[in-house]
Amino acid sequence: MPKLRPLALALAASQPLIAATAFAQAAPTALDAVIVTGTRAKDRTLADTAVPVDVLSREDVLRAAGPDGNLAAALQALLPSFNFPRQSNSGGGDHVRAAQLRGLSPDQVLVLVNGKRRHTSAVVNLESKTGKGTNPVDFNTLPLSAVARIEVLRDGAGAQYGSDAIAGVVNIILDERKTGGELATEVGAFHTKFDPTGQTLTDGQTQSASVTQGWALGRDGFVRAGLEGLHRNATNRAGLDELPPWEDQSADNLATAGRRNYAPGEPATRQWQAWFNGAADVAPGTRAYGFGTWQQRRSLGAAYYRYPDSSANVKSVYPDGYRPQTTGDNRDLQLVAGLKTSWADWDLDVALNHGRNDFDYGVRHTINASLGAASPREFHLGDFGSRLTALNLDLSRELAAPGLARPLTLAVGLEARRDGFVTGAGDAASYAVGSFDAPAGAQAGPGLQAGDATRRGRNVVGAYADLSADLTRDWQANLALRHDHYSDFGGATTAKLSTRLALDRTLALRGAVSSNFRAPSLAQQGFSFTVTDRGDGGTLSQVRTLPVDNEVARYLGAQDLKAETSRNASVGLSWQPGKTWSTTLDAYAIRVKNRITLSQRISRDGLADELLAKFGVAGIDGVNFFTNALDTRTRGADLVTQWRGAALGGDLRLGWTASFNRTTVRGGDGVGLEEINTLTDASPRQRHILTAQWQGGQWGLTGRLTRHGRTTRVFDFGDGYVPTQTYAAVWQLDLEAQVQLTRALALDFGAVNATDRYPTRSSADISYYGNFPYDVLSPIGFNGAYYYARARLSF
Repeated sequence: MPKLRPLALALAASQPLIAATAFAQAAPTALDAVIVTGTRAKDRTLADTAVPVDVLSREDVLRAAGPDGNLAAALQALLPSFNFPRQSNSGGGDHVRAAQLRGLSPDQVLVLVNGKRRHTSAVVNLESKTGKGTNPVDFNTLPLSAVARIEVLRDGAGAQYGSDAIAGVVNIILDERKTGGELATEVGAFHTKFDPTGQTLTDGQTQSASVTQGWALGRDGFVRAGLEGLHRNATNRAGLDELPPWEDQSADNLATAGRRNYAPGEPATRQWQAWFNGAADVAPGTRAYGFGTWQQRRSLGAAYYRYPDSSANVKSVYPDGYRPQTTGDNRDLQLVAGLKTSWADWDLDVALNHGRNDFDYGVRHTINASLGAASPREFHLGDFGSRLTALNLDLSRELAAPGLARPLTLAVGLEARRDGFVTGAGDAASYAVGSFDAPAGAQAGPGLQAGDATRRGRNVVGAYADLSADLTRDWQANLALRHDHYSDFGGATTAKLSTRLALDRTLALRGAVSSNFRAPSLAQQGFSFTVTDRGDGGTLSQVRTLPVDNEVARYLGAQDLKAETSRNASVGLSWQPGKTWSTTLDAYAIRVKNRITLSQRISRDGLADELLAKFGVAGIDGVNFFTNALDTRTRGADLVTQWRGAALGGDLRLGWTASFNRTTVRGGDGVGLEEINTLTDASPRQRHILTAQWQGGQWGLTGRLTRHGRTTRVFDFGDGYVPTQTYAAVWQLDLEAQVQLTRALALDFGAVNATDRYPTRSSADISYYGNFPYDVLSPIGFNGAYYYARARLSF
């Protein structure tokens, strides 16, 4: 456990701080609200949960989405333990961003929708920093207008939900309002003073609109549905090019110096989303339900600039050089149908869940230089697909228990699931080796070759039992056991014990111990792709990621992947001295064994010739693969305090949330310095969020002040050249004013990062010769201030 003395002092000091501060967390949720995440009991509330759970309302989420306009951005704005950094010039990472909980890997958090498992993205992020090598759930595929509330369980929950819940669980509860509708529209743009070039920039113009409507069905049924659309222009935060020294110092190349040749920033995006949620009684005591979400998103990312006299250029085609653009076509679908009824003394819930994500990856404004001037200018690089089909049976009942304060709650269940991962080859010209003495394959991403396409699947069967008991009026305990069997690597058994003891009417002690696991994803087992990245000395080179069962990977040391396993422990205090104020402080420790990450890049003199001679495979400058090479320990604490009262003729809501965590690594043989940096120092160890909301009559004001902790970036360019830089902590101020013009029409005006703050400027060793003046690590991003206006019409 971390040292708790400073946190205990913070807890003791929180009352006067809250009374004095002008900022706090978003609107507190009623402490008597019943929660459904992390417990099978039907009457657990936010005030008496044995583990930390955050509940975010619909209004919280809609107001916090910011320029991204998506769910993960709202979660980062509201939860200090949630990190959603931007990516740029990161291949697939430009199109699908990864999020973290408690500083752990993006694929170590389980995402549920209405309590049902969400499928993962098809994209494996190989060129991103955060989440490198993972294909987690894409939060951006979940429509904002569909959210009724979000419950975030900050504790291991593998014994309750199965694989992936090492860091915790995010459960998105969909809107169930039976009547009425809402039409919303928003416009916004970045407007910033960009010091690296001395310019004032306005870009990233965004327009979005959504409509929702509810209909009553029968006596107590409903259908709620919605449609959303979004269009966002790209941003560009490139510095002035200084021409890397390994490029030809020709007159044409030198003429590009001092220009903005690169384009780090937000990708251009167009997307449509639709959703529905419904339920109706089909017989006395029997209720059918169903819900679904759909999205199609097209995005355009940026890649590295190729200079006029580069070997990667055909000058007759691009006399001034060129900057390739990566393209992504992301299609996502989840459909769930279920039935709730009674059987004997049991409440029964049976559901069929199907989800899929398909991603078509491409690149345009590029060339395969080895094909010369005859090369296409646009390439399809590959198709990627993720599949999940699950059948769940959940039963629960109360059992009389003499001597206990209340009946026991017993829940048991079964899950049968089919996971799938598929890839398809790109255009033949995207990986062809032409007759010209020049780099082969499409620049900014050689396509997936026919021999690398894969189709993998596995069957999963799981069973659990969950027992919840109030041992006395003041003491509750919960025990869960689960076993899952995977057809491709075997079984895993997990357990969890949590308890809460009320010390008096205002103060309670709570804690939990659990074992958890994460199965290696099918993508990590079977993914093969080639990316263009910075290699030795910072020069661009082609690095190939190979499946662990590939003969080249085996030759270089790859082994079969094992499941990650964890041991989690937490202890906390919950203090509610009155109806208007509550504070919780929870400390935790998480040990993860056999953590899966990418191996270090294997590259050496003569490797390409060696692999060509032995396996007949050409053009490999470097190789990496997934490995269970290290163990980690994460220790931290979360503080949440909130207050509500009357002030200035209105209702004032204040609070303070903070997250502290640190990850250390044990082992690590075969894992590069960059990957260890990703796991330990690349995300903030501390974040604080202070927000105030005031509502008086038709006016409302919101202010949020966030302190993002420092981060550290490490590059390993070989031969002992390891540029390293720590980016200082930075404060971010978000402001919003709301006015209710009529009962039906409301207007909001706001600014995200209103003071136009940026991270620390990158050093010369890391800024890639002036082209990337800011790194992607800081959660404040590198786009500057964003201003927006929103209108909402209820009907």
